[in-house]
Amino acid sequence: MNLFERFLTVWVFLCIVIGMALGQFFPEIFQAIGRMEIAQVNLPVGLLIWVMIIPMLVKVDFSALGEVRKHLKGIGVTLFVNWVVKPFSMAFLGWLFIRHWFAPLLPPDQIDSYIAGLILLAAAPCTAMVFVWSRLTGGDPLFTLSQVALNDSIMVVAFAPLVAFLLGLSAIIVPWDTLFTSVVLYIVIPVILAQWLRKALLSRGTPAFEAAMAQIGPWSITALLATLVLLFAFQGEAILKQPLVIGLLAVPILIQVLFNSALAYGLNRALGEKHNIACPSALIGASNFFELAVAAAISLFGFNSGAALATVVGVLIEVPVMLLVVYVVNRSKGWYEDSQTV
Repeated sequence: MNLFERFLTVWVFLCIVIGMALGQFFPEIFQAIGRMEIAQVNLPVGLLIWVMIIPMLVKVDFSALGEVRKHLKGIGVTLFVNWVVKPFSMAFLGWLFIRHWFAPLLPPDQIDSYIAGLILLAAAPCTAMVFVWSRLTGGDPLFTLSQVALNDSIMVVAFAPLVAFLLGLSAIIVPWDTLFTSVVLYIVIPVILAQWLRKALLSRGTPAFEAAMAQIGPWSITALLATLVLLFAFQGEAILKQPLVIGLLAVPILIQVLFNSALAYGLNRALGEKHNIACPSALIGASNFFELAVAAAISLFGFNSGAALATVVGVLIEVPVMLLVVYVVNRSKGWYEDSQTV
């Protein structure tokens, strides 16, 4: 992991502090940024989000979809956990914790928005960071690449209807045109641009491609942190009034990460998949494409929304929790492989 990835939680925390301070001292500047919109799309944030997402999607080789047939059981577990269990379990956890158990401790006008943010987070399977987690566990790189390519392909067509359905179940109404616009802006167009850029870079040779990726790789995290500064500049006053909100939102996210990773890991073991397949399968089910979730939340509900804040909490706890999952699957390798020697 590079410096940004290793200390992502620290950088996010600093962005919270810096953003809240700037929002308190220079509110006029951020109000002006908030007004820079076309068709409900904030232009500075839209640009930052493209800078966030495109370098990550350049890494994805959609030709790796041919590898899917070599590990059908592992891919089956990945798809089941990512597209059946994960979004629906998060909708349930949001209903249980946010709408009921924690409701007296949360601002009532943001309850629906918090749940929407959690659903957006769960409906976006991890893309880039899963390569890091897989590498730390000795995961099969071709399998990791194939499951990312497959998930991204599904996300292009399934993200909008799945989010709309789950929000509907939670009695949260989102205009279809707004959701469709978000998908086009933050999934379809970035995928097209990223694949065009990937092809252009690879035409210069693999060394040139790797050198370019080393240069543009940090742009994603830098743009994410800049977006978080803007977000917390808008959210600062609400957080200062109720600082407990971040901790409460972290609870269902944490439960879901641990549940999904354990489920995927256990299913792969039961089906007889190798450990180096089970690890990336478990890790992609536990982590999220939080850049997309943040983008969609801001686009659908705005900077000041609970949805945007909920997705950022996912960013805040991503690295430490995923490192815990990495540690567990590495330490349990002997237990996992015992089942295959019987």
